Amino acid sequence: VLARPRARVVSPSLFFSPIVVVFARARVAIAPRAVVIAIFARSSFARASLEKTPDFTAQKRKRVSFMPRLLDNNRAKHLTSDIQTWQRNVQRDISAVETVRFGDDCFVGEGTEIFAEPGRDVALGDGARVAARCFIHGPCAIGARASLNANAHIEGGAVGVTIGDDTRIGPRFSAFAFNHVFDDPETNIREQGVTSQGITIGKDVWIGASVCVTDGVHIGDHSVVGMGSVVTRDVEPYAVVAGNPARVIRYRKRPPPK
Repeated sequence: VLARPRARVVSPSLFFSPIVVVFARARVAIAPRAVVIAIFARSSFARASLEKTPDFTAQKRKRVSFMPRLLDNNRAKHLTSDIQTWQRNVQRDISAVETVRFGDDCFVGEGTEIFAEPGRDVALGDGARVAARCFIHGPCAIGARASLNANAHIEGGAVGVTIGDDTRIGPRFSAFAFNHVFDDPETNIREQGVTSQGITIGKDVWIGASVCVTDGVHIGDHSVVGMGSVVTRDVEPYAVVAGNPARVIRYRKRPPPK
């Protein structure tokens, strides 16, 4: 019976990096060069590891900028000292160049622009939240604990836009508190001026994404405006409206008789 051939034992050194193998086979004369190569490889690897370290601070700011509700859902986790310091600096810088007043515990997301000339003030109540990439041109008053989600656009016209306490407004919302005059068909519209009546949005209102509100509209307290609606007339308190133009779908609670 033929003996079973013994398995070849592979030296563990064969699994080492090529640099170590080179060092093991090198003569004494070239050993220092191999050591230099090994040290350089290790330092390059360490440097590459440091360069690939994610920037968690920037990502954290981006996250709360687009989802400021996180600050209220879990304050201990998201409203940390670095976020508070960042927000104090952001709001200080805005107030230094525009007539903007911030209450306590406000938040303004990255990329948001607020413009408020003297006489066209913008005011944010305590705990108000404005998410990333919003545009606000005063006059505008945003109530306490009200929130404006990303990419909202507010133009205050001459009279202004008022948003009540505890109102929630979805992304891509727009409110234009002015209208172009276009009565004379023989004159360029841009030369006929504008009018402004102002827009008022009540307390505890929920406005869905991509809603547009036109000048002169009053939206009553505790009402709901469906996604994508164009609001061209007043909305009663507790009404649920949707469509273009927005119409009453139902009432959350019948308003008291006038």
